[in-house]
Parts: sequence; structure tokens; C-alpha cells
Amino acid sequence: MFEARHSMDAPTTESADSGSGGGGWFTPRPGPAAGASTGQEAPSEGREATPLRPVGRPERIADARSETVPAQSLAPAVEAAREREASPDARLVRRTLQEVAQYGDKVTSYFYALLFVRHPELRPMFPASMDAQRDRLFKALLTAAEHADNKSVLVPYLKNLGRGHRKYGTQPEHYPAVGECLIGALTQYASTTWDKVTEAAWVRTYTTISQVMIDAAAEDELRAPAWWYAEVVSHDLRTPDIAVVTVRPDQPYPFLAGQYTSLETPWWPRIWRHYSFASAPRSDGLLSFHVKAVPAGWVSNALVHRARPGDVLRLGPPAGSMTVDHRTDSGLLCLGGGTGIAPIKALVEDVAEHGERRPVEVFYGARTDHDLYDIDTLLRLQRSHSWLSVRPVIDQKAHVQLPDAVRGYGPWNEFDAYLSGPPGMIRNGIDALRDIGIPVSRIRHDSVEELVAAGN
Repeated sequence: MFEARHSMDAPTTESADSGSGGGGWFTPRPGPAAGASTGQEAPSEGREATPLRPVGRPERIADARSETVPAQSLAPAVEAAREREASPDARLVRRTLQEVAQYGDKVTSYFYALLFVRHPELRPMFPASMDAQRDRLFKALLTAAEHADNKSVLVPYLKNLGRGHRKYGTQPEHYPAVGECLIGALTQYASTTWDKVTEAAWVRTYTTISQVMIDAAAEDELRAPAWWYAEVVSHDLRTPDIAVVTVRPDQPYPFLAGQYTSLETPWWPRIWRHYSFASAPRSDGLLSFHVKAVPAGWVSNALVHRARPGDVLRLGPPAGSMTVDHRTDSGLLCLGGGTGIAPIKALVEDVAEHGERRPVEVFYGARTDHDLYDIDTLLRLQRSHSWLSVRPVIDQKAHVQLPDAVRGYGPWNEFDAYLSGPPGMIRNGIDALRDIGIPVSRIRHDSVEELVAAGN
């Protein structure tokens, strides 16, 4: 039921109220919209939310403005202050997490063994191909519990998950089963710290977490379908392994430039992957995605090498908060690597459509000239808009050189930074931008270190 934010086919890259309380043994309240008919929704998410970091590392979750703010390791003094301010339940939860961290994948395997033995009706919701996804899923669940007293960042994350899980057919009655097996796994592996008081803290924590997700899904059901059907209308193979896929949704699909969606192909049912929208919303309602076929990437290879006009895909709800704040006039410093240029192009179009004249600086990284598959589009935009500058950065180590190239320009103190691309580029980009004085609060991205580019 918890879905890790990133699947193995990465989006456009290669590669809750907190505290105690809650009632009963994982008995969720009925959501406000249970059984309601669906309609349309305004876009919300900020990509389904960045996956929370694996348990065992004291890190801060990205904030609600975007998963754009990377999780940073807390200094010992900061961690000590955090612990002093933590609720009693949070302290007990973290004590459990510290103990089970040493067992790694054994806890995950035990959790799923319990779930499938006790609740075999849930087994079809987890295809065999989702082994790697399940691993991240369970870790995300534990980390959500670890941060349950930080509602300002956790609640938006959980709401996005609750909305996004509708496409899997997740129902309120599924959450108690997950909670029951979570407690079972923790009881097995936290033997030295587990007691009735700790168990009660976990019950309250999980009840709160699950209720936020249930309520968000029920509210969303009033406004939007669980998924959209979308017909492929064009397939443009830009390089042997990169395609621009354009689809027509069966009903209006509201989203914001810079967001992404989850996508399912007819060839791999129930396998969803995340891709960014490659343009701002269009008057004709069409949606485009830049897809790179990654080694062993089931969905990405199907989209690049198999999809053709007439094929019908399924889309989840829009997600992601790597969007432009049109209430300010800050400049945009954009770093796009590989197919990560897709949401960057969408942001440029969004600024143009709003008639703004704020400066936009785009650094487009690639390993070779051949990999600059969308440079002509960006150069046409540059010729049309005097406030836009596009700078290609070509190097075999583009993920390193692209952030370094930014240092030679600027100053950037009046800019908001946007990063999209492979995990290495995101990591190096964050470091480079912080080194030149851009605060973390103004660095926006939707990637995480755990993002694996190999696909499955």
C-alpha cells in the first residue's frame, strides 16, 4: 500500500498529523468520500512525493514546497535537539528502527511473508516483478513512521501517496492488514526493545499515518478518476534509445509544468513508472513524454521500441512540485541532464505563456552532441524570448561537468534553481549550487539518491 516514489524506470532521467492518538487496532475511519463517484481534479502532487529515506539514517524529509529540498544528514547537535523535541511515541518508534536496521532485508522479507500468508487476497496487488519496488516500499513505510511527529513535511507526502495509490485499487480495509503485519515483523526483529508500551506507540503512529492516506484518497475520489486512459498519437524516435511519446487522454488531464505522472503500458500490467511532462499544458490537451530505454527497463523499452500510435496507456494522477511560483519575479536557473531536460523545457514554456520577463538560464548536459536530442527546440525558444539563455554542456562526465559549468556564470542570488536528470547530476548539482550561495530552500528537484537508473 505504501508506494515508493520512484520506480526503476526513472522519471525523465536515465537512470498526517503526527503524534499519538488514533483509535483502535488499525481501524481506519471511513473516508469522507467513500463510494463517491469520480469527477475531475485540479492538479496537486509534487511528483507522487519523493520517497522517504531508508531507515537507519537520521535525515530530513524534503519539504512540502517540493521534494525539491534534498534530505540532508543532520549534524549531531541538530539530531540531539530533534530528539529532545520528539514526542514520546516518536522516541519509541526511533528506538525500534535503530534495532531493526541491523537486519536489513530480513525484516522486509518477513513482513511480506506475513502479509501474503495472512492475507493471500492481497498477493495480486504485488506482481512478482515488483521485488525491488517492494523493498523501497517497506523502507518508506518505516521512515514515514520515523518522521511521524514532523507533520509539516510528512502530511503532504502521505496525502500524495494516498491519492496515487488509488490506481492500484487500494481500499481503506487494506491498511489494517499492512499495519498488523508491520507490527508482526517489528515484534520479531526488535526483540530487545519491544514491549507493550512500544507496541502501543507503533499502533498510534501507523493509525495516524494510514488515516491521512485514506482521507486523501477519499477526498480525491470526489474530484478525479483513479487513472486516465491515453491513446498514443505520435511516436518520435529521436535517438536509437530515446523517444518522444505524445498521447491524448480520454478526458481532460489537469497538471502543472514541471510535474510528472505514473504510466502503465498494456504490455506490463500493474507495472507503473514515472515520467515528467515534456511541455506546459497545451490547448489541444495532448501530453508528451521523453523516454530513454534503460537496460532491462521493461516499461521504458516498451515505450521506446514497441509503442505505436493507437496503443492505449494508463496514466496516474499528476504529481510533483518542481513548478514555477508565478507570485515572484525570481529568475530560474535550470539544470537538465539527459531526458531530464523534458520538465525544464516545460518550465520555460510555462514562463513564456505567463508573459513574464524574468531571466531563465538553462544548462543542458549531455555526453555527446548526439545526446542533445532536444537542443533545436530549446534554441528556437531562445530565439523567440530574449530573457532565455540556453547553454549546452557536453562531456562524457556531464553529471559532474554540468554543475561545475554553472560556477562560471551568475551571480545566482536572485534565482531559484531547478534540477532534473540522473541521480549523480542531482547530487553534484545540489552541492555546487549550495557552494555558490543558493540556499537549499531555493533548490528544487524531484530526484533522490536512491533512484536507480538500471530499470527492471
